[in-house]
Amino acid sequence: MEQIEGYILKHISNQYIVKTKHGQYEATARGRFKKEEISPVVGDKVLILIEDELSKKAVIEQIQPRTILLKRPKIANITQMIFVISSKNPKPDLLLLDKQLALAEFLHIKSFIVLNKIDLDKKQELKNIKQIYENLGYDVIKTQAKEKIGISELKDKLKGNISVFSGNSGVGKSTLINAIFEKSMTEEGEISQRNQRGKNTTTAIQLYEIDTDTYIADTPGFSTFDISEIVADKLDTCFVEFQKYIPKCEFIGCTHIKEEKCGIKQAVEEGKISEERYNRFCKIYEELKEGEKHKW
Repeated sequence: MEQIEGYILKHISNQYIVKTKHGQYEATARGRFKKEEISPVVGDKVLILIEDELSKKAVIEQIQPRTILLKRPKIANITQMIFVISSKNPKPDLLLLDKQLALAEFLHIKSFIVLNKIDLDKKQELKNIKQIYENLGYDVIKTQAKEKIGISELKDKLKGNISVFSGNSGVGKSTLINAIFEKSMTEEGEISQRNQRGKNTTTAIQLYEIDTDTYIADTPGFSTFDISEIVADKLDTCFVEFQKYIPKCEFIGCTHIKEEKCGIKQAVEEGKISEERYNRFCKIYEELKEGEKHKW
């Protein structure tokens, strides 16, 4: 039986959809992967053994070396992260956004921000958010998915990348993907009017092929987003605007929270670093520290 190379597009339960030069196959993974404490994930390049060509059944024999692996949501070999927030329904969650940006910096993955539902931005909050993050060097695109506003610019940024869309449930990730493909690729969620949070419609990670070597992934919402692989004491290196002020701290290993003569805190006082971003840094730091207490 022939072994061929493939690429995992979808994973539900113990079934994998693998794309190959001969078409797509429904595959299971060899039992030995469990013994080796490794399991295939979406985005993995794999070798499969075709069991039945007629019914397109196969077995995953080998996982090729990964360039990157996100733990939660589990996906491999991505090259770009796209963080989506909305003007309302749900309202902008900048704490989550800063966690996501920190993880992208930690993993050395390029990222950019999409501000969706601009038609609902009656208070012009997105204008301020756009300015804050553009000043940090991040690309920011404003979109109104259902009206196709900003979609062309978004498509240009996707070319040649394996991109992950991430953000709270209800911000419009699935709607954006549908707008990119100009057809319904994913189920669009309904917003709960009672609590203004999205009903999470994406239950499995799936890669969608836009063009040659260009894929996008829709992932489950914020409840699965995990940045615990960042060590709390290294979080400062994941905030881009902190870099030039860290050497100005008097103490090596300064946490930038309780210490005096801290370069970061001084920069905040002088208005060189956003106080809001700094406060969110402190919250994330404390969350990571608390998690580390219970790690072992």
